[in-house]
Amino acid sequence: MSRNSQAVLLGAFDLPAGTWFPWHEHPAHQLVWSARGVVAVKAGDAGWVLPPTRALWMPAGVRHRTGALGRAELRGIYTDPARSPVSWPQPRMVVVRPLLRELLEYLTGDGVAPAARLRAEAVAFDLLEPLDVLPIVVPSPADPRALDVAAAVLADPADSRTLAEFGRDVGAAERTLARLFVRECRMPFGTWRTQVRLRASLPLLAGGSPLETVAHRVGYSSASAFVAAFRRAVGVTPGAYFAG
Repeated sequence: MSRNSQAVLLGAFDLPAGTWFPWHEHPAHQLVWSARGVVAVKAGDAGWVLPPTRALWMPAGVRHRTGALGRAELRGIYTDPARSPVSWPQPRMVVVRPLLRELLEYLTGDGVAPAARLRAEAVAFDLLEPLDVLPIVVPSPADPRALDVAAAVLADPADSRTLAEFGRDVGAAERTLARLFVRECRMPFGTWRTQVRLRASLPLLAGGSPLETVAHRVGYSSASAFVAAFRRAVGVTPGAYFAG
């Protein structure tokens, strides 16, 4: 790599379905991108799902883990914070349009001359177009009774039981559980369950499942109700989140 190069591009990682890297952080900024297949990224309680049309800017020092939802080709794309023209302090989803995709493929290939690399990197950074979406956040409660409720919802996001009904199963009053979710998850139970449902929808949407199918599988009566909930929570529609 040239001394003045902005990025370190380490080629491809061929990940079998279900492969997850352990929790880690980098001294460099990273652009998490899969040339083929769908990957997921978690940072704290927040999560993103990335088809090849999306990438995630991961700032240096942010602890995270990345996994493959199906077979995927993850590309290692890093940049020195001291020389990076981009310095977003929080993870940000990025649109990968055809020109940026071709540049990333080119830069992660072999035999790119130093001068050509510098020119291509400069264009690639100019093409980093953030998509303003809110991450889907699913905190875990600590109290065993709330944790049992959380486990049931995570196992079946379409479970429509009320908090009172869950309370009878776990031996806690509805008000007690409601207070526990607000205190330990920093959001009401209804909001928390919505986040679980939306997170469960992301791999299905990325895999091309029809909206109506996705809506019913994660607990919504119709595609329109699901789209409305997604837009309220994430800031864009599912179509905009995954658009090519």
